[in-house]
Amino acid sequence: MELTNKKLNIDEFLKTREEVLKTWSTGEQVKDLNQNINYAASIPKTKNFALILKKAKHDQVTLTQPRAGVALIPDHIELLKFLSEEGEADLLPTTIDSYTRQNRYESCALGIDESRRLGRSMLNGFPVVNHGVNGARQVQESLDKPVQARHGTPDARLMSEIIHAAGWTSNEGGGISYNIPYSKDVPLDKTIKDWQYCDRLAGIYEENGVPINREPFGPLTGTLVPPSMSNAVAIIEALLAAEQGVVHITVGYGQCGNQIQDIAAIKALEQQTDAYLKKYGYDRRVITTVFHQWMGGFPRDEAKAYAAIANASVTAALARVTKIIVKTTHEAFGIPTKEANANGLKCTKMVLNLLADQKVYMSKKLKEQTNIIKEETKCILDAVFEAGKGDLARGVVEAFKRGILDIPFAPSRHNANIILPARDSYGAVRYLDVGNVPLSDELKNYNRYMLEKRGITEKRPVNIQMTVDDIFAISEGRLVGKAKETRK
Repeated sequence: MELTNKKLNIDEFLKTREEVLKTWSTGEQVKDLNQNINYAASIPKTKNFALILKKAKHDQVTLTQPRAGVALIPDHIELLKFLSEEGEADLLPTTIDSYTRQNRYESCALGIDESRRLGRSMLNGFPVVNHGVNGARQVQESLDKPVQARHGTPDARLMSEIIHAAGWTSNEGGGISYNIPYSKDVPLDKTIKDWQYCDRLAGIYEENGVPINREPFGPLTGTLVPPSMSNAVAIIEALLAAEQGVVHITVGYGQCGNQIQDIAAIKALEQQTDAYLKKYGYDRRVITTVFHQWMGGFPRDEAKAYAAIANASVTAALARVTKIIVKTTHEAFGIPTKEANANGLKCTKMVLNLLADQKVYMSKKLKEQTNIIKEETKCILDAVFEAGKGDLARGVVEAFKRGILDIPFAPSRHNANIILPARDSYGAVRYLDVGNVPLSDELKNYNRYMLEKRGITEKRPVNIQMTVDDIFAISEGRLVGKAKETRK
């Protein structure tokens, strides 16, 4: 079937569904779609992710959500209960293990057996496909807050069937954001098709009275991604989801570090997502936002790590995002303890509470940065639509071939990896080399000007060494990377 941005008709969807459910034995458990929908409809509204986010947006409060997942059902429930009660998390995750993300269910089975034998998780997440709908329902029924699947899966079709049948009312990911930053050889047209299936499934639940939240993964590689590039991808995935009937969409953004640029990026993202959805006829969509705390290298010192968490929380509070994904002080070491995870949540919650009644007013600088991000994003999106001759899905594939869409430091061979980012003197992420990204001459000159100002201030050339220094800067206790000879 040729790739196109058209809503899957029900016959086409059901035909594909027969094959998807044969992927692993637990697929048989969710064969009755109507029964799955009826179960999901019975979940209390207080545990519906989409409705909780909608209310939070209306009330202008920011909700907290951690990342968390272990191999065995009882341990996973215990972990999430701890984060809910001790960590005061508003929304609960289930981070899916790496084998499931690659559809390696046999390896998951071995990991589950090893975890039982050794008495500790031998997987870095929850193998939901192997546990099946009954196991996933056990998790959902044991908790009093909404659950979301967070993963990184190029082909999440069977996983999506199981989680929604279990009453999990939010699914993270998309055909771009869960391919290019995560995989090396997976074709882009395949992941777009596979995620059209996931979105159509969510749309079918929605059409039958069960609100389902869909959340494209905003940070992408999480390393110096210019806001206009990550925003363009988020808007594209929102449009692709909306075509399949998704109503509740959370667009995300990963902290870059300059507070004005980060707030501007979130404002631009929310406004442009809403505008593009309306432009293409997707009315009555509910757009919410998520801010990811710093995704790059973390300080190893615990006190310094708390500072990074608190700093991100200030930005989220002032930007009035709908939710924030919380980091821990163990980021530099690996998977955190439940106590460290809870402490990161409490630190974030305290900052949010302190700033709940404070606002950021539109300054000249904030307006300028918002407009620049919008202009850059529009340049990119216009070129994507042109590349697809009006078809967004085809345009995405062609845009990556041409380098119109280009994500820094992504492992995918379908990504050009030509653009090069770096920070200006104020820590804002700019395009050092725009590659084939079709920015206007005015925008190219602006990016170059801001980086040359840094070069003059630091008495250094504007080149790739700036990028290298910036990658490691926060882990070394600063935002803007310093030349080696000036580091203390």
